[in-house]
Amino acid sequence: MTHSLRFLTRYFLFTTVIILLALITTNPSLSFAETNPPSPPFSKGGNKGGYVGSDACKGCHEKEYNSFMKYAKKSKSFDSIERLKKGLTEEEIKGCYFCHTTGYGKPSGFISPEKTPYLKNAGCEVCHGTGELHVKTKSPRDIKRRMTMKDCEVCHTSERVKAFRYKPMIHGGAH
Repeated sequence: MTHSLRFLTRYFLFTTVIILLALITTNPSLSFAETNPPSPPFSKGGNKGGYVGSDACKGCHEKEYNSFMKYAKKSKSFDSIERLKKGLTEEEIKGCYFCHTTGYGKPSGFISPEKTPYLKNAGCEVCHGTGELHVKTKSPRDIKRRMTMKDCEVCHTSERVKAFRYKPMIHGGAH
């Protein structure tokens, strides 16, 4: 990577952090460290079982899993926390966990990279709901199959969209 490209990459990351911190400090309602984050809607039967991590999906959904791991930024979302954590407080870092990990703040969800490394990225279960029961039964009724923009908006609020310029996977091809 050339020197100027490295500089621009670092400058972009630094600028993004500054903008986000400014948004948070000037408008507390935009805080990323919500004490009770909204839960995404799940399949008709509700949230079933615990989180198992995306690797549990690979056996039956290998094509989708491989595509997700290769193309979806979500599959490497914890890297963003690692890159930007220098200079952030522990509380600010934990605020990132709600959208950059799987199930943070929920039963059986992400706790820490050491305790739950298999949930440290935003994986399949962020959109499809907990997979424990689905892995056991293999029934499509035990997992959320059809996503809507409401599912994306749990993390991708209008304020965050402005800050990150994301393209929803629902339109960009999730897997």
